[in-house]
Amino acid sequence: MSNLQRVQAFFAAYASNDVAGVRAVMADDIAWTIPGHHSLAGTKRGVEEVLAFFHQLAKANFKAEPMVIAEQGDYVIDHHRGWSEEAGGLDLTWCLVFRFEGGKIKEVTNYCSDQHQADIFFWKVYPLKSIPGRLA
Repeated sequence: MSNLQRVQAFFAAYASNDVAGVRAVMADDIAWTIPGHHSLAGTKRGVEEVLAFFHQLAKANFKAEPMVIAEQGDYVIDHHRGWSEEAGGLDLTWCLVFRFEGGKIKEVTNYCSDQHQADIFFWKVYPLKSIPGRLA
């Protein structure tokens, strides 16, 4: 299976909420970086943190539709539409850079076409608890 096919398998598993299928293509020590200044931003380390992130995206009914996927060596670049109708909605394009090692997704960096709009959306959907709850 090529790395391109592995990314396609990842998107198919993600779209059908197939956690085992998503897990099957990831390295145990994967690093998945989400840009921005919002409550879900930052680097998720390990399969469990990445799956927890995807679980949160599912709560926002976030969907992804691949537009262009290209492979070169250990890298696959995916350009896709990502959207949700929650909290007034968000519909942007995203570019993910997948790096593979040993046939597994080792590292992903996510780039957004409008980070400001993404930050606004994610703060609406995932607000912080009020004080003192968030300090506990």
